[in-house]
Amino acid sequence: MAQAPPAESLSAGAFRTRWFANGRARSSSFSVRAEQRMEGASDKIYKDLGLFSLKKKINDAVARVETITPVAMELEEERKMKQEEVLRKYNLWDDINASNESLTALADAIKVINGLKEVQHKAEEAKLISQLADMDIINNQLFKQAYIASLDVSKFLDRYEMSKLLNGSYDREGACMVITAGMEGTSSEMWTERLLSMYTRWAGKHDYSATVLEKFPSNDCGAKSAIIEFEEQYMYGYLSGEKGIHKFIHSSLDGSVVRETCSASIDVVPLFLENMVDFNIEDREIEISYPSYYYEAFCCKTKNAVSIRHIPTNTVVQSSGERSQFANKMKALNRLKSKLLVMTMEEGVDPNRMKDDSALNKSAHEVRRYMFRPHKSVHDLKTGVILHKLNSVLDGNIEPFLRSHINLRRGRGLAE
Repeated sequence: MAQAPPAESLSAGAFRTRWFANGRARSSSFSVRAEQRMEGASDKIYKDLGLFSLKKKINDAVARVETITPVAMELEEERKMKQEEVLRKYNLWDDINASNESLTALADAIKVINGLKEVQHKAEEAKLISQLADMDIINNQLFKQAYIASLDVSKFLDRYEMSKLLNGSYDREGACMVITAGMEGTSSEMWTERLLSMYTRWAGKHDYSATVLEKFPSNDCGAKSAIIEFEEQYMYGYLSGEKGIHKFIHSSLDGSVVRETCSASIDVVPLFLENMVDFNIEDREIEISYPSYYYEAFCCKTKNAVSIRHIPTNTVVQSSGERSQFANKMKALNRLKSKLLVMTMEEGVDPNRMKDDSALNKSAHEVRRYMFRPHKSVHDLKTGVILHKLNSVLDGNIEPFLRSHINLRRGRGLAE
């Protein structure tokens, strides 16, 4: 006769059966409650970490203001008094050009002093809000306003510091940038469009005035060339290091085979914001032509394009964004004068005595490589700076390259 299983076995089996049958439901409800508690805790942690990060950035900006502005205010006050003394001592009508320079320097010093005072005021407000936040007296929205104010403070100090490094002949002028597609066809024209976007995004991030005056569209997609004008002080000093060939390289995964290469050349000349370009060009030295192609910009077409060639250097400039041929001629002539001024400064000789190839060497040098594979990186050949953030650079975050080039120029100037 078969024996009944032990009571312990029956109870254990019943337990396992019920656990498997009902355990899933209980564990499911338990996991939901646990996840809810974890999500609530995570939200609080992220919130605390976010506020801590904002507070640190605010405090860093405030500390920077407290360190820099007292010295900057003293220097600018001295500069202001010096220009006022010059204007008191000399008759303004004796030398109009010198008087204009003194008045411009005085106005610039006053503008900077007012800017520094505003920065100090914003920093004091941000510091007070940060202190009140520690006592939970203010809400997060006000705290974020203090953070935005700290960003404005940092932007102003960045510009101020860089302006003190930019002391070249035309560094304080605006800039006219010409981007021209290479010889690789559609890929180069698409690359030109991407570079155009990069520079306009950079300007937008820093609240600089940038206008795309002319854009010659490709037959397929992209652009054959484009011209941007940056109507802000010190833009030429900022962007002059971008001059040269920018190359996009797409290699195999292991980097052993280069699958695609395209390029675009960039030229940058001063855009004189206050004074006229002071450079004499005789009529016999230039050749003016009126291209017959259509130029498309902002959905408008015009036949008023003007091209001017400087015969001694074979330098060609053009303008087609104005409404009349006369206005385009004057615009092109000013660009040519600016280009020749820069060539005179860089080569140290009269442009009329330059050889054709020497005039082109500066813009024919490769200055930067944008690597899509095997690593998404950007390598600046002038300064040696490498950023492993290709997409970020193409989104307009080019400040490290601009700063490094300015520091390189300053280092060379001190060495000389």
